[in-house]
Amino acid sequence: MHFHRGKEIIAIEQQALQGVAESLGEEFDRAITMLLQCRGKVILIGVGKSGIIAKKITATLNSTGTPACNLHPSDAMHGDVGVVQDGDAIIILSKSGESPELLQLLPMLQGQTLSIIAITSNPTSRVARAATAVLNCAVEREACAYDIAPTASTTAMLALGDALAVVLYEQKGFTRDGFALTHPGGLIGKRLLLKLQDLMATGDAIPTVGKQAKVDEILIEISRKRMGATLVVERGKLLGIITDGDLRRALERKADLYAMRAADLMTTAPLTAPPDMLGTAGLMLLESGQQRRTQLPVVSNRGKVLGIVHLHDLIDAGLK
Repeated sequence: MHFHRGKEIIAIEQQALQGVAESLGEEFDRAITMLLQCRGKVILIGVGKSGIIAKKITATLNSTGTPACNLHPSDAMHGDVGVVQDGDAIIILSKSGESPELLQLLPMLQGQTLSIIAITSNPTSRVARAATAVLNCAVEREACAYDIAPTASTTAMLALGDALAVVLYEQKGFTRDGFALTHPGGLIGKRLLLKLQDLMATGDAIPTVGKQAKVDEILIEISRKRMGATLVVERGKLLGIITDGDLRRALERKADLYAMRAADLMTTAPLTAPPDMLGTAGLMLLESGQQRRTQLPVVSNRGKVLGIVHLHDLIDAGLK
């Protein structure tokens, strides 16, 4: 079966990664120090499959707070080398370390004040000799049947790039807020940026009744505001909440609903949240405990009602 061969290939790559991990040492530390001391940007250079890995590492660095760009050697030879400035850090990716395009570019890089890091399988290559730090991505064998196509070696390059990026942002003190700011348009940004105050119903959209409200008033408010509940409020402060489920349960008890008031039906001291709580935290709060809740009143630290969030608002925002 084909999946057996697939497992073998993945096992080869796992073994390659283990070997790369075990080989890390002072050269990795030196590379991190160089990147931390970089006064400019990080420029990643590679050709072929290594060039594709370089683009991914560039994206990871940018998204974690380190300005980076990708430079193709052929484009560099036709003017794009102007992007390289004194104080930049260069990361060159090359399995052989002897690619002609890279060797042609090296004299231009060595003529400037740059920090050069090489990620290569050949630590004695000309690219490696031009670098101050060399990260060895050599693998016992490639995953392809002929030990030719870059597979395990490019996986090792990618892992080394990820290791550099993550250790670098940890050392820089890059925070969750910083991560959110670099991902404003995606799910990561939503999860890290959206707060309850961005999602809650406010003003007239908040279902509210007084504690002396009758059942018909309660039903109208629940139906009109489409929240499946109404808050019981006095002088702007939250006293309790009445859900449509509370009304159904009262009917099941054969209670005389029309003789009751909101104060008789409400759940006092309901689950609440502050407006600056992350939407993801609000979602977890609603889904915590034995009984899943659907509505989350948003209140100030003095108990003043500011808004209400429905579970579906959080889900529709892409937080689940």
